[in-house]
Amino acid sequence: MATDHAPPPVEASARLLLPQILPALLVGVGASLLFLGISALAEEFQHVLWNDLPDALGIGNYSSLWMIVMLTATGIAVGLVVWKFPGHAGPDPSSEGLGGTPHAPGVVPGLLLASTLALAGGVSLGPENPIIASNIALTYWLGRKAAPSMPGAAWVALASAATIGALFGTPVAAALVLSEALAGQPGRGSLWDRLFAPLVAAGTGALTTQLLSQPSFDVGLPPLDDPGFGDILAALVIASAAALFGLAACYLFPPVHAAFRRLRHPMVMLPLGGLTLGLLGALGGHLTLFKGLAETKELTASVGSWSSGELMKLAVVKLLALLVAASCGFPGGRIFPAVFIGASFGLCAQALVPEIPPAVAVSSAVMGVLLATTRQGWISLFTGAVLASSPTMLAVLCLASLPAWLIVTGRPQLELDHEGHSLR
Repeated sequence: MATDHAPPPVEASARLLLPQILPALLVGVGASLLFLGISALAEEFQHVLWNDLPDALGIGNYSSLWMIVMLTATGIAVGLVVWKFPGHAGPDPSSEGLGGTPHAPGVVPGLLLASTLALAGGVSLGPENPIIASNIALTYWLGRKAAPSMPGAAWVALASAATIGALFGTPVAAALVLSEALAGQPGRGSLWDRLFAPLVAAGTGALTTQLLSQPSFDVGLPPLDDPGFGDILAALVIASAAALFGLAACYLFPPVHAAFRRLRHPMVMLPLGGLTLGLLGALGGHLTLFKGLAETKELTASVGSWSSGELMKLAVVKLLALLVAASCGFPGGRIFPAVFIGASFGLCAQALVPEIPPAVAVSSAVMGVLLATTRQGWISLFTGAVLASSPTMLAVLCLASLPAWLIVTGRPQLELDHEGHSLR
Protein backbone atom coordinates (compact mmCIF):
# COMPACT_ATOMS: atom_id res chain seq x y z
CA MET A 1 0.00 0.00 0.00
CA ALA A 2 1.50 3.31 -1.06
CA THR A 3 2.07 5.96 1.54
CA ASP A 4 1.83 9.64 0.71
CA HIS A 5 4.73 11.71 1.92
CA ALA A 6 4.82 15.50 2.11
CA PRO A 7 7.37 16.93 -0.30
CA PRO A 8 10.57 18.10 1.36
CA PRO A 9 10.88 21.84 1.92
CA VAL A 10 12.44 23.73 -0.92
CA GLU A 11 15.47 25.79 0.07
CA ALA A 12 15.38 29.38 -1.08
CA SER A 13 18.21 30.41 -3.30
CA ALA A 14 20.27 33.57 -3.04
CA ARG A 15 18.52 34.73 -6.21
CA LEU A 16 15.22 34.77 -4.29
CA LEU A 17 16.59 36.22 -1.06
CA LEU A 18 18.72 39.08 -2.41
CA PRO A 19 15.77 41.16 -3.75
CA GLN A 20 14.31 41.17 -0.23
CA ILE A 21 17.25 43.11 1.22
CA LEU A 22 16.37 46.62 -0.01
CA PRO A 23 12.72 46.55 1.18
CA ALA A 24 13.90 45.14 4.52
CA LEU A 25 16.49 47.91 4.93
CA LEU A 26 13.94 50.61 4.14
CA VAL A 27 11.36 49.16 6.53
CA GLY A 28 13.99 48.79 9.25
CA VAL A 29 15.04 52.44 9.06
CA GLY A 30 11.47 53.70 8.77
CA ALA A 31 10.19 51.63 11.70
CA SER A 32 13.03 52.79 13.93
CA LEU A 33 12.55 56.44 13.00
CA LEU A 34 8.84 56.30 13.80
CA PHE A 35 9.59 54.69 17.17
CA LEU A 36 12.31 57.21 18.00
CA GLY A 37 10.16 60.15 16.85
CA ILE A 38 7.18 59.16 18.99
CA SER A 39 9.45 58.40 21.97
CA ALA A 40 11.20 61.77 21.69
CA LEU A 41 7.90 63.62 21.33
CA ALA A 42 6.44 61.82 24.36
CA GLU A 43 9.54 62.55 26.45
CA GLU A 44 9.45 66.26 25.57
CA PHE A 45 5.75 66.48 26.38
CA GLN A 46 6.34 64.51 29.60
CA HIS A 47 8.94 67.08 30.67
CA VAL A 48 6.46 69.90 30.04
CA LEU A 49 3.64 68.19 31.94
CA TRP A 50 5.64 66.89 34.88
CA ASN A 51 8.39 69.53 35.24
CA ASP A 52 7.76 72.83 33.49
CA LEU A 53 4.04 73.14 34.21
CA PRO A 54 4.08 72.23 37.92
CA ASP A 55 7.18 74.44 38.43
CA ALA A 56 5.35 77.35 36.81
CA LEU A 57 2.34 76.75 39.07
CA GLY A 58 4.47 76.28 42.19
CA ILE A 59 3.25 72.69 42.66
CA GLY A 60 5.41 69.69 43.48
CA ASN A 61 6.17 67.65 40.34
CA TYR A 62 4.96 64.38 41.82
CA SER A 63 2.62 65.57 44.53
CA SER A 64 -0.45 63.41 45.04
CA LEU A 65 -2.72 66.18 43.80
CA TRP A 66 -0.69 66.70 40.61
CA MET A 67 -0.59 62.98 39.82
CA ILE A 68 -4.36 62.70 40.22
CA VAL A 69 -5.00 65.82 38.12
CA MET A 70 -2.54 64.90 35.37
CA LEU A 71 -3.68 61.30 34.93
CA THR A 72 -7.34 62.32 34.96
CA ALA A 73 -6.55 64.98 32.34
CA THR A 74 -4.66 62.38 30.32
CA GLY A 75 -7.72 60.14 30.42
CA ILE A 76 -9.86 63.01 29.14
CA ALA A 77 -7.39 63.82 26.34
CA VAL A 78 -7.04 60.21 25.21
CA GLY A 79 -10.81 59.78 25.50
CA LEU A 80 -11.33 62.70 23.11
CA VAL A 81 -8.94 61.13 20.61
CA VAL A 82 -10.66 57.74 20.84
CA TRP A 83 -14.07 59.38 20.53
CA LYS A 84 -13.48 61.93 17.78
CA PHE A 85 -10.48 60.89 15.67
CA PRO A 86 -11.03 58.86 12.49
CA GLY A 87 -10.60 55.17 13.28
CA HIS A 88 -11.05 55.82 17.03
CA ALA A 89 -7.37 55.00 17.69
CA GLY A 90 -7.85 51.40 16.59
CA PRO A 91 -9.66 48.44 18.14
CA ASP A 92 -10.02 47.80 21.86
CA PRO A 93 -6.39 47.61 23.11
CA SER A 94 -7.27 44.72 25.43
CA SER A 95 -7.59 42.43 22.40
CA GLU A 96 -4.41 43.60 20.67
CA GLY A 97 -1.12 41.75 21.09
CA LEU A 98 2.26 42.22 19.44
CA GLY A 99 1.44 42.40 15.75
CA GLY A 100 -1.82 41.22 14.23
CA THR A 101 -3.69 42.12 11.07
CA PRO A 102 -2.92 45.53 9.51
CA HIS A 103 -5.15 48.45 10.45
CA ALA A 104 -6.34 50.93 7.85
CA PRO A 105 -3.77 53.74 7.50
CA GLY A 106 -6.37 56.27 8.64
CA VAL A 107 -6.26 54.70 12.11
CA VAL A 108 -2.56 55.44 12.58
CA PRO A 109 -2.65 59.21 13.41
CA GLY A 110 -5.19 58.73 16.18
CA LEU A 111 -3.41 55.65 17.52
CA LEU A 112 -0.04 57.43 17.66
CA LEU A 113 -1.54 60.57 19.20
CA ALA A 114 -3.36 58.58 21.88
CA SER A 115 -0.21 56.58 22.60
CA THR A 116 1.94 59.72 22.85
CA LEU A 117 -0.51 61.33 25.27
CA ALA A 118 -0.64 58.18 27.39
CA LEU A 119 3.15 57.83 27.51
CA ALA A 120 3.66 61.49 28.42
CA GLY A 121 0.80 61.56 30.90
CA GLY A 122 2.19 58.77 33.07
CA VAL A 123 -0.06 55.85 32.10
CA SER A 124 1.44 52.49 33.08
CA LEU A 125 1.76 51.09 29.57
CA GLY A 126 4.65 50.82 27.13
CA PRO A 127 4.95 51.96 23.51
CA GLU A 128 5.40 48.57 21.87
CA ASN A 129 1.85 47.58 20.84
CA PRO A 130 0.80 50.93 19.25
CA ILE A 131 4.18 51.40 17.53
CA ILE A 132 4.18 47.88 16.10
CA ALA A 133 0.55 48.25 14.96
CA SER A 134 1.29 51.62 13.32
CA ASN A 135 4.40 50.36 11.54
CA ILE A 136 2.51 47.30 10.29
CA ALA A 137 -0.33 49.47 8.96
CA LEU A 138 1.98 51.92 7.18
CA THR A 139 4.35 49.26 5.85
CA TYR A 140 1.51 47.10 4.55
CA TRP A 141 -0.19 50.05 2.87
CA LEU A 142 2.95 51.48 1.27
CA GLY A 143 4.40 48.06 0.45
CA ARG A 144 1.30 46.89 -1.37
CA LYS A 145 1.40 50.04 -3.46
CA ALA A 146 5.13 49.85 -4.22
CA ALA A 147 5.35 46.08 -4.81
CA PRO A 148 1.89 44.52 -5.27
CA SER A 149 3.42 41.15 -6.13
CA MET A 150 5.03 40.78 -2.70
CA PRO A 151 2.75 38.90 -0.27
CA GLY A 152 1.04 41.06 2.32
CA ALA A 153 2.20 38.74 5.12
CA ALA A 154 5.81 39.51 4.16
CA TRP A 155 5.29 43.23 4.75
CA VAL A 156 3.68 42.48 8.12
CA ALA A 157 6.66 40.31 9.13
CA LEU A 158 9.15 42.99 8.08
CA ALA A 159 7.35 45.71 10.04
CA SER A 160 6.99 43.53 13.16
CA ALA A 161 10.63 42.47 13.11
CA ALA A 162 11.93 45.97 12.43
CA THR A 163 9.93 47.51 15.27
CA ILE A 164 10.86 44.83 17.81
CA GLY A 165 14.50 45.26 16.81
CA ALA A 166 14.19 49.02 17.27
CA LEU A 167 12.41 48.70 20.62
CA PHE A 168 15.00 46.37 22.15
CA GLY A 169 18.02 47.75 20.30
CA THR A 170 18.96 44.27 19.05
CA PRO A 171 17.68 41.97 16.29
CA VAL A 172 17.94 38.95 18.61
CA ALA A 173 14.60 39.74 20.28
CA ALA A 174 12.87 39.93 16.88
CA ALA A 175 14.41 36.63 15.78
CA LEU A 176 13.16 34.90 18.92
CA VAL A 177 9.64 36.29 18.65
CA LEU A 178 9.34 35.51 14.93
CA SER A 179 10.77 32.02 15.26
CA GLU A 180 8.14 31.32 17.91
CA ALA A 181 5.42 32.66 15.61
CA LEU A 182 6.68 30.83 12.51
CA ALA A 183 7.24 27.49 14.23
CA GLY A 184 3.62 26.46 13.83
CA GLN A 185 3.07 27.89 10.37
CA PRO A 186 3.45 25.88 7.19
CA GLY A 187 5.83 27.37 4.67
CA ARG A 188 8.39 26.59 2.02
CA GLY A 189 12.07 26.72 2.78
CA SER A 190 13.94 26.51 6.04
CA LEU A 191 13.21 28.69 9.06
CA TRP A 192 16.29 30.81 8.32
CA ASP A 193 15.12 31.39 4.75
CA ARG A 194 11.85 32.74 6.10
CA LEU A 195 13.68 34.79 8.73
CA PHE A 196 16.17 36.26 6.24
CA ALA A 197 14.34 39.47 5.29
CA PRO A 198 12.80 40.06 8.76
CA LEU A 199 16.26 39.76 10.31
CA VAL A 200 17.61 42.34 7.86
CA ALA A 201 14.75 44.65 8.87
CA ALA A 202 15.27 43.92 12.58
CA GLY A 203 19.01 44.49 12.36
CA THR A 204 18.52 47.76 10.49
CA GLY A 205 15.91 48.94 12.95
CA ALA A 206 18.12 48.03 15.91
CA LEU A 207 21.20 49.73 14.45
CA THR A 208 19.23 52.86 13.58
CA THR A 209 17.99 53.05 17.16
CA GLN A 210 21.47 52.40 18.57
CA LEU A 211 23.06 55.05 16.37
CA LEU A 212 20.49 57.72 17.17
CA SER A 213 19.59 57.12 20.82
CA GLN A 214 21.77 54.34 22.35
CA PRO A 215 19.00 52.58 24.32
CA SER A 216 19.93 50.06 26.98
CA PHE A 217 18.15 47.48 29.11
CA ASP A 218 21.17 47.32 31.42
CA VAL A 219 19.83 48.36 34.84
CA GLY A 220 23.23 48.30 36.54
CA LEU A 221 22.93 45.09 38.55
CA PRO A 222 26.16 43.47 39.76
CA PRO A 223 26.86 40.60 37.32
CA LEU A 224 26.65 36.98 38.48
CA ASP A 225 29.89 35.27 37.46
CA ASP A 226 29.77 31.95 39.29
CA PRO A 227 26.24 30.76 40.14
CA GLY A 228 25.88 28.03 42.76
CA PHE A 229 23.12 25.60 43.68
CA GLY A 230 21.63 28.17 46.04
CA ASP A 231 21.33 30.67 43.18
CA ILE A 232 19.61 28.08 40.99
CA LEU A 233 17.14 27.22 43.76
CA ALA A 234 16.44 30.92 44.36
CA ALA A 235 15.81 31.49 40.64
CA LEU A 236 13.40 28.53 40.48
CA VAL A 237 11.41 29.77 43.48
CA ILE A 238 11.38 33.47 42.53
CA ALA A 239 10.45 32.88 38.86
CA SER A 240 7.57 30.61 39.90
CA ALA A 241 6.33 33.02 42.59
CA ALA A 242 6.56 35.96 40.15
CA ALA A 243 4.61 33.99 37.55
CA LEU A 244 1.84 33.40 40.10
CA PHE A 245 1.91 37.10 40.98
CA GLY A 246 1.57 38.07 37.32
CA LEU A 247 -1.27 35.59 36.81
CA ALA A 248 -3.33 37.51 39.36
CA ALA A 249 -3.65 40.34 36.85
CA CYS A 250 -4.56 37.89 34.09
CA TYR A 251 -7.45 36.48 36.14
CA LEU A 252 -8.64 39.96 37.13
CA PHE A 253 -8.42 41.33 33.59
CA PRO A 254 -11.80 40.11 32.20
CA PRO A 255 -13.98 41.40 35.09
CA VAL A 256 -12.14 44.73 35.33
CA HIS A 257 -12.33 45.18 31.55
CA ALA A 258 -16.03 44.28 31.59
CA ALA A 259 -16.68 46.82 34.36
CA PHE A 260 -15.12 49.63 32.31
CA ARG A 261 -16.91 48.48 29.12
CA ARG A 262 -20.27 48.85 30.89
CA LEU A 263 -19.58 52.59 30.95
CA ARG A 264 -19.71 52.41 27.13
CA HIS A 265 -18.41 55.88 26.21
CA PRO A 266 -14.65 56.63 25.94
CA MET A 267 -15.21 60.01 27.58
CA VAL A 268 -16.38 58.16 30.68
CA MET A 269 -14.12 55.09 30.61
CA LEU A 270 -10.80 56.86 30.02
CA PRO A 271 -11.21 59.82 32.41
CA LEU A 272 -12.36 57.42 35.14
CA GLY A 273 -9.43 55.16 34.32
CA GLY A 274 -7.10 58.16 34.46
CA LEU A 275 -8.50 59.20 37.84
CA THR A 276 -7.97 55.65 39.15
CA LEU A 277 -4.39 55.67 37.86
CA GLY A 278 -3.82 59.04 39.54
CA LEU A 279 -5.04 57.65 42.87
CA LEU A 280 -2.80 54.61 42.44
CA GLY A 281 0.12 56.92 41.62
CA ALA A 282 -0.56 58.92 44.78
CA LEU A 283 -0.52 55.65 46.73
CA GLY A 284 2.58 54.13 45.11
CA GLY A 285 4.63 57.22 44.29
CA HIS A 286 6.05 58.51 41.03
CA LEU A 287 8.03 55.32 40.31
CA THR A 288 4.74 53.55 39.55
CA LEU A 289 3.95 55.99 36.72
CA PHE A 290 4.97 55.87 33.05
CA LYS A 291 6.07 52.87 31.00
CA GLY A 292 8.59 51.71 33.61
CA LEU A 293 12.04 51.24 32.06
CA ALA A 294 13.63 54.45 33.41
CA GLU A 295 11.87 53.82 36.72
CA THR A 296 13.32 50.30 36.84
CA LYS A 297 16.82 51.73 36.48
CA GLU A 298 16.12 54.22 39.25
CA LEU A 299 14.84 51.41 41.46
CA THR A 300 17.79 49.08 40.90
CA ALA A 301 20.30 51.92 41.37
CA SER A 302 19.44 51.94 45.07
CA VAL A 303 19.45 48.23 45.90
CA GLY A 304 19.36 47.79 49.66
CA SER A 305 17.74 51.13 50.45
CA TRP A 306 14.16 49.86 50.07
CA SER A 307 12.37 47.67 52.59
CA SER A 308 10.60 44.51 51.46
CA GLY A 309 7.25 46.12 52.30
CA GLU A 310 7.98 49.19 50.18
CA LEU A 311 9.08 47.05 47.23
CA MET A 312 6.02 44.81 47.42
CA LYS A 313 3.85 47.93 47.55
CA LEU A 314 5.50 49.18 44.34
CA ALA A 315 4.93 45.82 42.63
CA VAL A 316 1.26 45.62 43.68
CA VAL A 317 0.46 49.23 42.75
CA LYS A 318 2.18 48.91 39.37
CA LEU A 319 0.36 45.64 38.68
CA LEU A 320 -2.97 47.29 39.47
CA ALA A 321 -2.02 50.33 37.36
CA LEU A 322 -1.18 48.07 34.40
CA LEU A 323 -4.48 46.25 34.88
CA VAL A 324 -6.53 49.46 34.97
CA ALA A 325 -4.68 51.09 32.07
CA ALA A 326 -5.11 48.00 29.89
CA SER A 327 -8.79 47.65 30.85
CA CYS A 328 -10.12 51.18 30.40
CA GLY A 329 -8.91 51.71 26.83
CA PHE A 330 -5.49 53.37 26.94
CA PRO A 331 -3.36 52.16 24.01
CA GLY A 332 -0.04 50.64 25.00
CA GLY A 333 1.96 47.51 25.59
CA ARG A 334 2.49 45.35 28.66
CA ILE A 335 6.19 44.44 28.39
CA PHE A 336 7.81 47.58 29.85
CA PRO A 337 5.45 47.86 32.88
CA ALA A 338 5.88 44.11 33.48
CA VAL A 339 9.65 44.63 33.69
CA PHE A 340 9.16 47.15 36.51
CA ILE A 341 6.72 44.83 38.28
CA GLY A 342 9.17 41.95 38.04
CA ALA A 343 12.10 44.08 39.22
CA SER A 344 10.14 45.28 42.26
CA PHE A 345 9.02 41.75 43.07
CA GLY A 346 12.56 40.37 42.68
CA LEU A 347 14.11 43.08 44.84
CA CYS A 348 11.46 42.37 47.46
CA ALA A 349 12.60 38.73 47.52
CA GLN A 350 16.22 39.88 47.73
CA ALA A 351 15.37 42.21 50.63
CA LEU A 352 13.79 39.28 52.48
CA VAL A 353 16.76 36.99 51.77
CA PRO A 354 19.82 39.26 51.32
CA GLU A 355 22.02 36.26 50.38
CA ILE A 356 20.29 36.11 46.98
CA PRO A 357 22.31 38.08 44.38
CA PRO A 358 20.26 41.00 42.96
CA ALA A 359 20.87 39.76 39.39
CA VAL A 360 19.28 36.41 40.21
CA ALA A 361 16.33 37.97 42.02
CA VAL A 362 15.53 40.64 39.42
CA SER A 363 16.08 38.65 36.22
CA SER A 364 14.15 35.61 37.50
CA ALA A 365 11.21 37.70 38.68
CA VAL A 366 11.07 39.74 35.47
CA MET A 367 11.05 36.54 33.45
CA GLY A 368 8.27 35.07 35.61
CA VAL A 369 6.03 38.13 35.35
CA LEU A 370 6.60 38.37 31.59
CA LEU A 371 5.79 34.69 31.12
CA ALA A 372 2.50 35.23 32.92
CA THR A 373 1.48 38.50 31.25
CA THR A 374 2.76 38.01 27.69
CA ARG A 375 3.03 34.21 27.29
CA GLN A 376 6.04 34.94 25.05
CA GLY A 377 8.61 32.40 26.22
CA TRP A 378 11.60 33.58 24.23
CA ILE A 379 11.10 37.27 24.85
CA SER A 380 10.66 36.63 28.58
CA LEU A 381 13.89 34.63 28.75
CA PHE A 382 15.74 37.17 26.61
CA THR A 383 14.62 40.17 28.67
CA GLY A 384 15.56 38.51 31.95
CA ALA A 385 19.01 37.65 30.61
CA VAL A 386 19.61 41.15 29.22
CA LEU A 387 18.71 42.79 32.53
CA ALA A 388 21.22 40.58 34.33
CA SER A 389 24.04 41.54 31.90
CA SER A 390 25.62 38.17 32.66
CA PRO A 391 25.92 35.28 30.17
CA THR A 392 26.02 32.76 33.03
CA MET A 393 22.52 33.84 34.07
CA LEU A 394 21.10 32.51 30.80
CA ALA A 395 21.59 28.90 31.87
CA VAL A 396 20.05 29.62 35.28
CA LEU A 397 17.06 31.31 33.66
CA CYS A 398 16.55 28.43 31.23
CA LEU A 399 16.09 26.13 34.23
CA ALA A 400 13.97 28.64 36.16
CA SER A 401 11.65 29.11 33.18
CA LEU A 402 10.53 25.47 33.26
CA PRO A 403 8.44 25.45 36.49
CA ALA A 404 7.25 29.00 35.76
CA TRP A 405 6.01 27.89 32.34
CA LEU A 406 4.18 24.92 33.87
CA ILE A 407 2.40 27.39 36.13
CA VAL A 408 1.27 29.76 33.36
CA THR A 409 0.64 27.47 30.38
CA GLY A 410 -3.06 27.00 29.69
CA ARG A 411 -3.95 29.82 32.08
CA PRO A 412 -5.62 33.13 31.10
CA GLN A 413 -3.39 35.67 29.37
CA LEU A 414 -3.34 39.44 29.81
CA GLU A 415 -5.09 39.68 26.46
CA LEU A 416 -8.74 39.21 25.56
CA ASP A 417 -10.56 38.15 22.45
CA HIS A 418 -13.05 40.49 20.81
CA GLU A 419 -15.82 39.08 23.01
CA GLY A 420 -13.97 40.07 26.18
CA HIS A 421 -12.95 36.54 27.12
CA SER A 422 -9.43 35.61 28.19
CA LEU A 423 -7.07 34.10 25.66
CA ARG A 424 -5.30 30.97 26.88
